[in-house]
Amino acid sequence: MFSLLPDPDASLTGHLLIAMPSLTDRNFAQTVIFLCAHSPQDGAMGLVVNRRLAEPGFDDLLAQLEIEPAPPRRRIALCSGGPMESSRGFVLHSSDWSGDGSLTVDDGIVLTASLDVLREIADGQGPSKALLALGHASWGPGQLESEIRENAWLPSASSDAIVFGTDHDRKWRRAMAVLGVDPLRLVDGVGHA
Repeated sequence: MFSLLPDPDASLTGHLLIAMPSLTDRNFAQTVIFLCAHSPQDGAMGLVVNRRLAEPGFDDLLAQLEIEPAPPRRRIALCSGGPMESSRGFVLHSSDWSGDGSLTVDDGIVLTASLDVLREIADGQGPSKALLALGHASWGPGQLESEIRENAWLPSASSDAIVFGTDHDRKWRRAMAVLGVDPLRLVDGVGHA
């Protein structure tokens, strides 16, 4: 048997959280979350990476923000990042670009909440891989660890294919498959020996 959190003080920053089938909260059912920050003492913050937003469109959002050129030279996926601060945007992107206010999450992924990155992307520049999330998910100190122990989430190593892939409808099943988990065979609840 393996432990999902081998060390209670371990950070899951830069990892994925995969919603277990028993998690039925409408905000998180069948979601995949990239954890941008995590510590048992301070809590956690992450972005849902598999809930594509139909509206606003990327072009419409850039127009609202008065970012030129219109139409943009390049487009990126727009996701619902979570139920917190849904009007605030976060760009999760590859580490080949960084600007003022960018936060390095791990060796390959950076989080930027400034308009500079959107201006670069609209101009056809910027990071090679990126997605824009409106809103985020967050947990207080110890809350995420408790939810993991209660089998709400399955932590996993991150992959660019899951985080930046464009097939949002299949990311949850693909994330489960990477771990060799068939969601149809999972049992709800915690076992007791």
